Amino acid sequence: MTSESSEAWDAIETPCVVIDMDRLERNLARMAETARLHQVKLRPHTKTHKLPRIAELQLAAGAAGITVAKVSEAEVMAQHGLSDIFIAYPLIRESKIERAVRLNERIGLILGVDSLEGARRLSEAAGRHGQVLQVRLEVDTGLRRTGVLYDDAAALAHQVHALPHLRLTGLYTFRGAVLGGQPTIDLEAAGREEGTLMAKLAERLRAEGLPIEDVSVGSTPTSAYAAAVPGVTEIRPGTYVFQDAMQAKLGVCALDDCAGTVHVTVVSRPSPELAVIDGGSKTFATDVQPGTEPLGLVGFGRILGLDDAVLERMSEEHGMLRLGPAAQAANPQVGDRLAIIPNHICSTVNLHNTVVLARAASGASIGLLDAPKLNLERVPVPCRGMLE
Repeated sequence: MTSESSEAWDAIETPCVVIDMDRLERNLARMAETARLHQVKLRPHTKTHKLPRIAELQLAAGAAGITVAKVSEAEVMAQHGLSDIFIAYPLIRESKIERAVRLNERIGLILGVDSLEGARRLSEAAGRHGQVLQVRLEVDTGLRRTGVLYDDAAALAHQVHALPHLRLTGLYTFRGAVLGGQPTIDLEAAGREEGTLMAKLAERLRAEGLPIEDVSVGSTPTSAYAAAVPGVTEIRPGTYVFQDAMQAKLGVCALDDCAGTVHVTVVSRPSPELAVIDGGSKTFATDVQPGTEPLGLVGFGRILGLDDAVLERMSEEHGMLRLGPAAQAANPQVGDRLAIIPNHICSTVNLHNTVVLARAASGASIGLLDAPKLNLERVPVPCRGMLE
């Protein structure tokens, strides 16, 4: 990291995402220790940070490989030296499959599949190139997103296993904080149920003669509990690297664990109870809406140092803060800078071309902007916008 003065910190334009590297490294160490404790592999999902540099830190902390969602992300990660990648997303278009097959020639690649049609397309492409692709079957355990229905998984697994140019080595699921098909705050029950469902399915398939090696489960809120289930071999958390307001409300972390904050500037104070900032819906993700059960988040993020201020409304370039009595007494002025922990850091990072990596002097808080000395480095986000 490049050492910069406080003047350089003041010169950094807002809105911007700032990453507290000390907090990030503590988050990495905690999740790696969870994996070691339960003797499972850690294969973090890099959708949160989209930075090969941070993926390398995850590997150094003990991760066995990485997970991505799209071929384009895998290509960028491979260009930066990452060589053990799981694309946890069904590839259907021939163009994407061809790119994956070419990538498989250079790195250790695992592909996800959840339909016979998708599996056939993978097998045909692999055959044309004289390859065998390693695949995992995605199973829906309650989120109702991609994944073969649980009751149909065994039949599809046998069909995939029979295809000539595929090697079915595992099962995976993503469910998040869901229990009985509904969002929940009972993370332990959700994680244990997720792990149990998948471990039982793997055990059944092995008894039927299929060589299932990997049982890959777990999001940031459920990984610690799913990892404790006998038969689970891998966890794939993503958000843990930065954490966010949603994870804090779930009880997964404290606000002091949140390594990613969005720094903004107050650009207008039209009235005592209203402050307007230079970050709106093009700065903050809106996919995790306030007031939605069971979390009931207040506003679109937590404003540090102004406890009763609420990021209540946004247009594209403006964020409207409703100031409570304490925030009005603090009286933020036009030109003041604020730090906000977004509800969902993953989608927020994807809105930004660059992020600022920061280390503060001992005891200082980057989030509250009270660090007398900072080491700062603005870096591009290579996988930002890699959606194909």
